[in-house]
Amino acid sequence: MGDDLAYRSAVELLALIRTRQISPMELTEACLRRIESLEPALNCFVTLTPELALASARDAEREIMAGQPLRPLHGLPVSVKDLIAVGGVRQTFGSRTCRDHIAESDAPSVARLRAAGACIVGKTTTSEFGCKAAGDSPLTGITRNPWNTGKTPGGSSCGAAASVAAGVTPFALGTDGGGSIREPCALTGLFGIKPQFARVPVFPAAATPTLAHVGPLARTVRDAALLLAVIAGHDRRDPFSVAEPVPDFVAACDRPVDGMRVAWSPTLGYAKPAREMVEITEKAVAVLESLGCHVDLVENVMAEDPADLWTAEFYAGIGTRLKQQHRETPHLLDPALVAVIDRALAGPLDAYYASVFKRYEFREKMRQFFERYDLLLTPQTPIPAFDVGIDVPAQFAGRNLCTWQFYTYPFNLTGQPSATVCAGLADGMPVGLQLVGRTLDEYDVVRAAAAFEATQPARRPAGV
Repeated sequence: MGDDLAYRSAVELLALIRTRQISPMELTEACLRRIESLEPALNCFVTLTPELALASARDAEREIMAGQPLRPLHGLPVSVKDLIAVGGVRQTFGSRTCRDHIAESDAPSVARLRAAGACIVGKTTTSEFGCKAAGDSPLTGITRNPWNTGKTPGGSSCGAAASVAAGVTPFALGTDGGGSIREPCALTGLFGIKPQFARVPVFPAAATPTLAHVGPLARTVRDAALLLAVIAGHDRRDPFSVAEPVPDFVAACDRPVDGMRVAWSPTLGYAKPAREMVEITEKAVAVLESLGCHVDLVENVMAEDPADLWTAEFYAGIGTRLKQQHRETPHLLDPALVAVIDRALAGPLDAYYASVFKRYEFREKMRQFFERYDLLLTPQTPIPAFDVGIDVPAQFAGRNLCTWQFYTYPFNLTGQPSATVCAGLADGMPVGLQLVGRTLDEYDVVRAAAAFEATQPARRPAGV
């Protein structure tokens, strides 16, 4: 959108719409112009939906002129990651094998966006089937980080993160099966939250149905809370869907954090972060301590790295869903994805079920850990954004496409809410602090992130 609007928050834009200082049509048209100007440099979108966005904007404008109450996202532009279905719109999953697939109907989160008055401007790029933590796919090529276009914005919600960081929309819808909201938000200086598993219902079922989360990416905690409040809530089509009332996430942004019990773990017991990542996030933890949190240093949160448990669940699911493509058209798939699927599908069935039961044991150990703490804080990534075109950073060559992140996937295994907030910069690139909450307790995650954010300067990439 225009430079005067590009970095306004969703809350600010809603106020401008409410007071008729800007119309939904003007805002949407400005957003579409900004996409056009930035796409050659960033490559954030696989499919644009200007007609859909403008139709929603016209509806929102008519309601304003008729004196009707504003809806929660009235006239706000938003994007949707291409793993999430928008009815009647192309859904490619970042794959050449699905380049012409059209979604039959809206995912629950998308239907709620529309009902809330949002204007969907397009589908954002993703690594193929969400399978790696870097921002490229054979279908769409490389998506670039607006902080430095030679660096990746991470993955798999790469287009969502890059576009929000570049001021295209105030927020976006992404998915997280092993870190795919949190890692790109950390690498692009955003707030992103993986809510409690099934807080936001998923339908049609994901290829990794016990790991996949849908959630918001935003430049501010309050904007993400606003979007999460809209998309959360029970849906009968998702058998895991959380049926309890949705907490008031926006109100959580104004709650103090004094008295919160916080564990700080630089490595969880196994991660290998760069020194500057620990130093920057440790300073962020000290800020929360100064706000009244009781902080304990806990070096070894986990007895062992749960990477194998996550890999068995995630890539076996992806491999099973892609069995036909893997057998008939492997040349159309990302070679890195083919290699990891080969290994996952080669494992015997009894070994898979052994990992399932180990996952339950792991979840119980984490439940017991959070009997003592309200939050667990860690670095979000072991390094800042790395060069584009790389699947796994060289220093983590022994890890797979996602487990080099270290800090993300454990909390997909447990389903707990987990978020990232910008803690500072390392060599000009953003560094994220991860906040993990107790089961069903996004409220404390949001309030702690908002309290920290309020102490920080506004940060945004230069030159976009």
